[in-house]
Amino acid sequence: MSDSETVRPAAAPETPGSVPALPREALEIAAGYAFAGPALDLGALLWDGRCLPDAQIRVPLPMLTRHGLVAGATGTGKTKTLQLIAEQLSAQGVPVFLADVKGDLSGVSAPGTGDDRVRGRAAEVRQPWSPAGFPVEFFALGGLGHGIPVRATITSFGPVLLSKVLGLNQTQEQSLGLIFHYADTKGLELFDLKDLRAVVAFLTSDEGRAELKRIGGLSTATAGVILRSLTAFEAQGMAGFFGEPEFATGDFLRTAADGRGIVSVLELPAVQDRPRLFSTFLMWLLADLFHDLPEVGDVDRPKLVFFFDEAHLLFDGASKAFLDSITQTVRLIRSKGVGVFFVTQSPKDVPSDVLGQLGNRVQHALRAFTPDDQKALKATVRTFPDSAYDLEELLTTLGTGEAVVTVLSEKGAPTPVAATRLRAPRSLMGPVDDAAVDRAVQGSSLYGRYAQAVDRESAYEKLTAAQERPRKTRAPAERGGAAEREPTLVEQVVGSGMFKSLARSVGTQLGREITRSLFGTARRRR
Repeated sequence: MSDSETVRPAAAPETPGSVPALPREALEIAAGYAFAGPALDLGALLWDGRCLPDAQIRVPLPMLTRHGLVAGATGTGKTKTLQLIAEQLSAQGVPVFLADVKGDLSGVSAPGTGDDRVRGRAAEVRQPWSPAGFPVEFFALGGLGHGIPVRATITSFGPVLLSKVLGLNQTQEQSLGLIFHYADTKGLELFDLKDLRAVVAFLTSDEGRAELKRIGGLSTATAGVILRSLTAFEAQGMAGFFGEPEFATGDFLRTAADGRGIVSVLELPAVQDRPRLFSTFLMWLLADLFHDLPEVGDVDRPKLVFFFDEAHLLFDGASKAFLDSITQTVRLIRSKGVGVFFVTQSPKDVPSDVLGQLGNRVQHALRAFTPDDQKALKATVRTFPDSAYDLEELLTTLGTGEAVVTVLSEKGAPTPVAATRLRAPRSLMGPVDDAAVDRAVQGSSLYGRYAQAVDRESAYEKLTAAQERPRKTRAPAERGGAAEREPTLVEQVVGSGMFKSLARSVGTQLGREITRSLFGTARRRR
């Protein structure tokens, strides 16, 4: 039989309305997506310019923990793909986390509009479309936006992630780690930026230089650079992202009363001009989940699927240590039942060590206008399994809402590459208004827990109090006698009963915790 001949599925009836004949290549591709267990429906196969609705392209639900990549040029439909996947995960009881960088994912909470375009797409791919909204919680970093505030303490964020935010080099990153260790051993809690700034300011002061020397490996110049970076960072309005109450990332793993998974939408448009901050903060969320969740191995359904939009921002300018930590986190968090999808314009935005761990791929169209574009296109094609398509041509001619797909089968093997016309989301393809978001936020059971910032006594208050405490002096024994040496600031802090208690209860416990994380972060005490 020649390649141009067609065959019918074995069970296809020979009556009017029966399954139409499929080209042999298309039939072979479709067979790779005929999964027996629960799966997400992505769309219908495209072959030779035609949409073949009898060949449905799907991804097995358990394989979502093998991570994935959604890539494509601007305007090719990546956001709608996120929405489509998030809806189906929620419907199957799986919680979802979405980083809403552009501010257009809030529509997941509202039913969509069945206009001619949506109905036409649904008919093409044989999708039983009906409008539906899904249970959504809205969040915002540090309360900068309409959502429930998401904050982290400086200690739990850790020196590695904070160095990425501050733009520190590797030497400065290591020095910041020493400062964290010093604060921990001295019982100086680092809850917010002013706590860390106070510790560094003390170490660079005349009174603290002796302590700085005793730390070892930390120069005055480097400490000064870190202090200036912290001061500038705080002056840019970043203080609100750090502090208490710290967000418990386990709150992302909830289901609604009807059993659907809650879609957590983290609103990020207000921090678009601080890309390093929000990308690193998302990595903190992922690292914190890794700390807290138990090992579960392979699961029937994910505990959470985490979508990391604008992923290139996470990797830009990252140190080798930071990249190694990301790679290790992505590799290990699968055993905690968490799937991670990176969303970006090109696969080359993701380091090869990370890309190699992403088992599911949805690749929208790429542009090839410049030599660099053409080079990126060729590199992208090489990342796919052998295919019956001319992928270089196909990836430049896909329409909006079309993509090249390959996923992991139920046995963990890659499926055939499938050009796919994707289904239409059932929820609103666009944002809801701010008033609707505000109503949802204030009606949330989490609002009372996180809305109001708390400023407990910590390093800043302790060092300030020690500075203001009257210095003890001893009157000279006789005229002209020498006065007793005044205690230094650190001696006052270390000598206090409060410090001794803290050093026992906080220092030893937290000191162990600081070293536990892949990113140098510390697990919060619940």
